[in-house]
Amino acid sequence: METGNQFLGTERVSKLMRQYAIPCIISLLVGALYNIVDQIFIANASYLGSYGNAANTVVFPLTVVALAIAVMLGDGCCAFVSMALGRNEVDKAKQSVGNAVVLSVVSSLVLTAVYLIFANTIIAMFGGTVNEETFHHSQEYFFYITLGVPFYMFGQAMNPIIRADGNPKFAMISTLAGAAINIILDPIFIFVFKWGMMGAAVATVIGQVATAFLAVWYLLHMKIIKPASGDYALRGTVCGRMLTLGITSFLSQISLVAAMAAINNMLRKYGALDAVFGQEQYAQIPMAVVGIVMKFFQIVISIVVGMAA
Repeated sequence: METGNQFLGTERVSKLMRQYAIPCIISLLVGALYNIVDQIFIANASYLGSYGNAANTVVFPLTVVALAIAVMLGDGCCAFVSMALGRNEVDKAKQSVGNAVVLSVVSSLVLTAVYLIFANTIIAMFGGTVNEETFHHSQEYFFYITLGVPFYMFGQAMNPIIRADGNPKFAMISTLAGAAINIILDPIFIFVFKWGMMGAAVATVIGQVATAFLAVWYLLHMKIIKPASGDYALRGTVCGRMLTLGITSFLSQISLVAAMAAINNMLRKYGALDAVFGQEQYAQIPMAVVGIVMKFFQIVISIVVGMAA
């Protein structure tokens, strides 16, 4: 094993768990908190209210799809790298990182294109047509959030890889920096500039861009795993093994997406039968409430997945 990572083979497991699990949990929590922070500020904007909260609930699982793909690549690469370094196969570790970078960029661009082309259909699939006002807010929020998907996915995918390079603190700091920017800009864009859902989304995207740029900087200054230009060429065996190792992380996140899609559509369908929520101006309220509850469960999931990773 390379000298820089020698402590991974000699340090106490309990200390390594604390050293790596806590930053990992915080990183995953920050990934979930982007949307949660938006919802907090949206809820306190009187001109957005429950319509904005419902729109946030509609778009939230669509961001989790991006997160699921990113953590599949990142966690899969992280596991691959750890095993390769344990066997002193540094070349394979470098190939894994290079392939993960390429796959994260390509998959994020493909997902962005799909989201932009089929935006209205996708929003409708997740219950966004509960009423006209919610649909309008969902369209606005979804459009700008989608523009940030490549940065979001790259930052989240590189996070586990940075940890695998022996620097969990930088991985944590890079995600916290993006979250801090989002928290600062959200009230400015929503309450001062009155940009509404666009303001919440733009604040989020700027934070994600910051995290992505920090990840790029670290990628160019890695301590142990420094991919060469040839390592970015996709290799079937490396990609296959990496995706296999990361599939459980993908499934843990994507299960929430399936649940949210089912719940949102049931709320839209059966809420219309209620005497109060069947009215056009109140139809979005059940969806807004459920969205808040689901955010709490996303926090729990992040803690469990962080410890496992």
